[in-house]
Amino acid sequence: MNVGDICVRNVVTVRELDELTKAAQLMREQHVGYLVVVGSKVSADSGFVPIGVLTDRDIVVGVLAKDTDPKALRVADLMTRQPVVVGEGASISEALGEMRRIGIRRIPVTDRNGLLIGVLSLDDILGALSADLVDVAGSVRKEVRVEKALRP
Repeated sequence: MNVGDICVRNVVTVRELDELTKAAQLMREQHVGYLVVVGSKVSADSGFVPIGVLTDRDIVVGVLAKDTDPKALRVADLMTRQPVVVGEGASISEALGEMRRIGIRRIPVTDRNGLLIGVLSLDDILGALSADLVDVAGSVRKEVRVEKALRP
């Protein structure tokens, strides 16, 4: 299993020149706390390149805590530029290593051309790992049943 298998592919995106209040409203409407900031499409039939990320925490710490007028700001004013990304073929272990290295809970996922295809969160990873653990537990239970049937 790799990152491309478990990431969420329906990514909520914004542009760097979008109004910050519009981005916050989008977060509320889409029930997310993480937006990927994208640049222009590479071509008409291709996707977008991630150029930044914006979190609800960025807005709280960068605007509300500083008593700044959010209507005067754009996404570019608060976004994290040049986000660390992970390729869709990366292992879960590799993605976790990158996430731990920079202290993040979510990471954009790109294809081999660097185009955005999804977002991987710790929730996605926990879901995949828990499914694997259920399989492990099932194997152990099955082994016990088989042993009892073969050697009553």
